[in-house]
Amino acid sequence: QVQLVESGGGLVQAGGSLRLSCAASGSIFSINAMGWYRQAPGKQRELVAGITSDGSTNYTDSVKGRFTISRDNAKNTVYLQMNSLKPDDTGVYYCNADEVTIVAGTAFDNYLEVWGQGTLVTVSS
Repeated sequence: QVQLVESGGGLVQAGGSLRLSCAASGSIFSINAMGWYRQAPGKQRELVAGITSDGSTNYTDSVKGRFTISRDNAKNTVYLQMNSLKPDDTGVYYCNADEVTIVAGTAFDNYLEVWGQGTLVTVSS
């Protein structure tokens, strides 16, 4: 079994900062890409930022220059540093992990995609 547990959401004023964390638990052998998605009220879930196992990153245009994604492979954890927050950044932020391999006894199990439960970020104007 693999679980992603997010933390760090909350209420912040426009212009403020928050740092989200997402830790993968279980007998993790490897994780390919990890990312953060968000879903604003009444809107579809969208990719905010992604990072591969070798550290390559990508961002949606609206957060470039304000958000930074990073990961600690030894801790199976991904972070999202969010600066200069705007009310439009409000939403539920979900952590995602692609191609997760875990050790299951003497074998490996593979999970194509794993999602966290989400953490709410509210930016007030």
